[in-house]
Amino acid sequence: MSPAGRHIAVLMGGWSAERAVSLNSGAACANALESEGYRVTRVDVDRHLPERLRELAPDICFNALHGKGGEDGCVQGILETLGLPYTHSGVLASALAMHKAQAKIVLANAGVPVAESVVVSRAEAAKRHILPPPYVVKPVAEGSSVGVFIVREDHTHPPQELTAAEWALGDEVMVERFIAGRELTCAVLGDRALGVIEILPAEGLVFYDYEAKYAPGGSRHVLPAEISSNIYHLVQKLALKAHQALGCRGVTRADFRFDDRTEGTGELVCLEVNTQPGMTATSLVPELASHSGLTFGELVRWIVEDASCNR
Repeated sequence: MSPAGRHIAVLMGGWSAERAVSLNSGAACANALESEGYRVTRVDVDRHLPERLRELAPDICFNALHGKGGEDGCVQGILETLGLPYTHSGVLASALAMHKAQAKIVLANAGVPVAESVVVSRAEAAKRHILPPPYVVKPVAEGSSVGVFIVREDHTHPPQELTAAEWALGDEVMVERFIAGRELTCAVLGDRALGVIEILPAEGLVFYDYEAKYAPGGSRHVLPAEISSNIYHLVQKLALKAHQALGCRGVTRADFRFDDRTEGTGELVCLEVNTQPGMTATSLVPELASHSGLTFGELVRWIVEDASCNR
């Protein structure tokens, strides 16, 4: 359908810990949509979003929100109630994928390998080693590696930041077995898995954390990932299976760990599925789309044309 005259509200910002990233994603997508010929309104989302959208009456809402409120089914529910077609995944898939523990249950039942983990209170996780080190502690429902800690074998106690007064990432955390080896990621666009990237954090960074994701030079991306063709195709297969098992729509990105060290286990596990992957200058999905022949403008146009209600 021609973009001429179609009004797109790009939802960005919000109130989650990922607000700054969302503003960058939203700005990039809004600019690209304007270049594609759409009429665009940039909406910095707050608690008055329903009233704002009633005033604007857009044809489609492009969801560029990240984190709580925008990625967990809440905004999706508002858009369903208002009857406004929107991009990315729907209410249930968004809520499922955002809650790491619930997502793991669904993924494991679908045959997607995941790492062993347990959900406990952050106070309990700060008191003692819940799992034998090395392990990872992460908020149950946050993204962008916000609040993630790797507890190594030589750590005598868990991260005490979990009990800090300023902690605002929920009272439950997931304690997950650490999987050594490579960091891999694969995007799914509709019913098609794109390529596989290996992510190498910059020297001095422990893992693919918030800084590695969003700071210029924070990481190096190897595309296509230099792994065997069997593993490459398996990552693609599992990314698509995870997307479908959670009931996702539009574009998603699945993150994996692959332990191919000489002394390693050889295991490949899915860490999580991102239903609102970043769309910044350093983001992975635009890079994967470009590798498959889609410009950034073509990517956002595809996402918009895929929009609907009842997702």
